[in-house]
Amino acid sequence: MWLFALFVAVPLIEIALFIQVGGLIGLWPTLLIVLVTAFLGTALMRAQGALAMTQIRSSFGELRDPSEPLAHGAMILFAGALLLTPGFFTDALGFLLLFPPFRAAAYRWLRTKIQVQSFTTHPSQQAHPRQADVIDAEYEEIDRNDPGAKGDSGWTRH
Repeated sequence: MWLFALFVAVPLIEIALFIQVGGLIGLWPTLLIVLVTAFLGTALMRAQGALAMTQIRSSFGELRDPSEPLAHGAMILFAGALLLTPGFFTDALGFLLLFPPFRAAAYRWLRTKIQVQSFTTHPSQQAHPRQADVIDAEYEEIDRNDPGAKGDSGWTRH
């Protein structure tokens, strides 16, 4: 029921805000504000999204719990959808979600509602850790008696 109320309330809020702002500053400035916030929001979303992707990769690379960077990435994606939706209310919510301290507060609130039970890594990563003295290479044996063989390369001496 609350989802239905949200789908009714948000457009009504947006219409009321369009009427109020349009009445104060006029039609064209109102439309210009909507377009500018969409472009500005897209640029901010790209920058914040790139940072979130870096944090996600880092958490996977260091085998840390990726819950927080993934949540931030999801909030940034949702912020982008809100910013591309025309309206002042959705733009305000979208810009709030692009503000890292607000996202951190939202994540802390979500953590009280949702609890991560466990985090595990893929078994092959634990069974075969990378060693610094191992070199992965390919080779091909050369038959010295083959008339087509070019001989020594000069890199090795026998």
